[in-house]
Amino acid sequence: MPRRPPPRDEHELRTRAQLLAGRSLASLAESLGLVPPGEGARTKGKVGDLLERALGATGGSMAQHDFPELGIELKTIPLAPSGVPRESTFVCTIALADAGALEWKRSWVRAKLSHVLWIPIVASTDGVRRIGAPLFWQPTRAQEEILAADFDEIMGAIGIGGIERITARVGRWLQMRPKAADGTPRAVAFGPGNERIATVARGFYLRALFTGAILRDPKATPWARRARARPLTRGGARE
Repeated sequence: MPRRPPPRDEHELRTRAQLLAGRSLASLAESLGLVPPGEGARTKGKVGDLLERALGATGGSMAQHDFPELGIELKTIPLAPSGVPRESTFVCTIALADAGALEWKRSWVRAKLSHVLWIPIVASTDGVRRIGAPLFWQPTRAQEEILAADFDEIMGAIGIGGIERITARVGRWLQMRPKAADGTPRAVAFGPGNERIATVARGFYLRALFTGAILRDPKATPWARRARARPLTRGGARE
């Protein structure tokens, strides 16, 4: 399948991304000899794959950035005609069994979010999906503090055996959600009594509230002063 060679530097990647702005997904796919991606959850990955090929990303599904040499992650974000994100954005999976030992500064989620190329996919009222203006984003200190606090709250709860009590409502910007669509247990975690339990694989996601805000203002801090829920104790109750 056709794929552009990796960009030599960030400037070249910026140029490539800017040249895609305004093009429809259909025309881009046709220029690469590919079938235009359809709509819906099952074809969401195909949109990302199309942009990866057009921009020269080589990371694929491996545990590395989409542009390994540049340390930049590529994230497509579907927008409604109003410009509002249609869904939360997947960041990475969670190593559930090691949750108690993971720290924000050394985490894969922090590395993934350290430098992101956001490519909006804008739906028009006539049904045509077009590529929006690219945004190269790096978290500000204030943004990273909140992301780190969300990470610590989620991982801390997993570490004390509260994984089955954590909902998508936990975390201001960063949330945890199941990765298996059919709910089949495919991962191992620890329960309240430190016993090993089979559970559904989980992943980190960025809330649409946050991604929509940074597309408008890369330094945005929505809900920065929102009251935090008290952490879970081992018994599952709040402290």
